[in-house]
Amino acid sequence: MPLPDRKLPLPADQPSGRRPLLSRILKAIRRRRGLLSQEVADRMGLPLRTYEHFEAGGGRLNLARLQSFAEATDSDAYAIVASLAFGEIHFALRCADNKAMTIAMMAIQDLDREVGDDLALLDARRILHEFDAACGRLAEEARSRRFPGPRDGPAGSAR
Repeated sequence: MPLPDRKLPLPADQPSGRRPLLSRILKAIRRRRGLLSQEVADRMGLPLRTYEHFEAGGGRLNLARLQSFAEATDSDAYAIVASLAFGEIHFALRCADNKAMTIAMMAIQDLDREVGDDLALLDARRILHEFDAACGRLAEEARSRRFPGPRDGPAGSAR
């Protein structure tokens, strides 16, 4: 079954239009963490000039360097890659602390390990339905944390 009529380009080849976006993502994460370029360069084991070239979006997308950046800034490398595919920086920032995209990738990896070749037997509509349902529950949880209401019970009570 074909997926819904949505395009989600892979950022692997990183066309020149993605370089400024990558740069904005990396700078925004570094600044959110209150780090200087030199501090991130040191944590990544890079000379400052090499780090600055990376942060400027120079060269091809290097996943190992992106992972090193995520470790140096305690952010989510998978969310950075997804943000490039989405064409915006916000997802990477929203996932920096909770590592939501890395968790989603780990869940898929666990599913693959559990069912192996049977993963191919799952219908795309069912997969989409299950993801939509899980994301709906998470959205409800996020909204309840932002706008606490009567469903949350008395302040300080456990759910």
